[in-house]
Amino acid sequence: MAIFLTGGTGYIGAHVAANLLERYDSTLNLLVRGRDPQDAANRLWQALQLHMPFPKFYDHLQTKIRIFRGDLTSPQFGLDRDSYDRLVHTTDSVIHCAASLNRKSEKSCMNVNLRGTLEVVQLARRSHYYHGLQRFSSVSTVAVAGKRSHEIVTEDRSIEWDRSDYDPYARTKKFCEHMVRELLPEVPLTIFRPSIVLGDSRYPETTQFDMVRSFVFLAGLPMLPFRPHDKIDIVNVDFVADAISTLHMKANPQHDTYHLSSGNDAQTFRELTRALAAAQNKRGPMFMPILERPFNSLVNMLANRKGPVGHGAALMKVFLPYLMWNTVFDNTRVTAELGRKPAPFSQYSYPLLKFSREHNFAYPYADWPSGTQAGGSGG
Repeated sequence: MAIFLTGGTGYIGAHVAANLLERYDSTLNLLVRGRDPQDAANRLWQALQLHMPFPKFYDHLQTKIRIFRGDLTSPQFGLDRDSYDRLVHTTDSVIHCAASLNRKSEKSCMNVNLRGTLEVVQLARRSHYYHGLQRFSSVSTVAVAGKRSHEIVTEDRSIEWDRSDYDPYARTKKFCEHMVRELLPEVPLTIFRPSIVLGDSRYPETTQFDMVRSFVFLAGLPMLPFRPHDKIDIVNVDFVADAISTLHMKANPQHDTYHLSSGNDAQTFRELTRALAAAQNKRGPMFMPILERPFNSLVNMLANRKGPVGHGAALMKVFLPYLMWNTVFDNTRVTAELGRKPAPFSQYSYPLLKFSREHNFAYPYADWPSGTQAGGSGG
């Protein structure tokens, strides 16, 4: 039997997959897009090479990974009948990480987050009917809390249906939580809500660059349109992946919903900029909250341009509200259950910034070794 993991080639999902393979010796059913088996295996290798050398990955591929080549939004993932039946009958728990984070596209969020989650729920219902499902874990987001300002939000007070949402991503993820709870009433359920996931506290390498681009852009400005004492809830991906893996594998977690965040320990803009300035022997930026509106207007104008400037401004436009809401998400539940806290972003932000700049925001992927076939026990 195996854990069905969606989003295994994504940033958080790849960290979760590596954690499950290395720490828990788990067998994984992975849904991976690909033109053919070799292309799907290569996509998975690109996602996991940040975590392990090729010989170890290849050994896992032969012994503990089943690749099911399909698409989240297709009926029964686009699998043939035998492959789908094999997936149903070999899955004994589910971790649903896959999602569209395209905060500008309602269509993308509707297709991937809503239709995709419904397909995963249907699989879970069928597996539970035949042999019982041990757990369904769904990775959501703290953004389901909607528009907030200067608050500390607990898990049980996050979703208020009368409150406005920031964007299509938050809106669809909020309904996904509702759908999972309504359609899987008899299955043990865990909801994980990460805050801003940025970087790994153990090493500077990353394959996640959209948010990093915005962070690097802001770090290079001599003046910031923020209030220096506002907090920004950033959490390291290794903490997030460990929490998801540990609590999914735990027989009886204490709660059904967890904020994977920095909580009350979230650092202020002043603390973060001072740490970055000290690491580079530079002077920190000035803070001018009065420029918030002009800065927003400039970003909106530049976001309509083509080229690198327009692309950077479009990314900034998407993430800017999350930087200005000065809201933290209580993480007492997860820190008490894991017995540890996330790493402060100031401890690893400069190595992350340095790696991203030096590699021009692109990970130096290694090619699939010649003469080695995908093989494995794929569906």
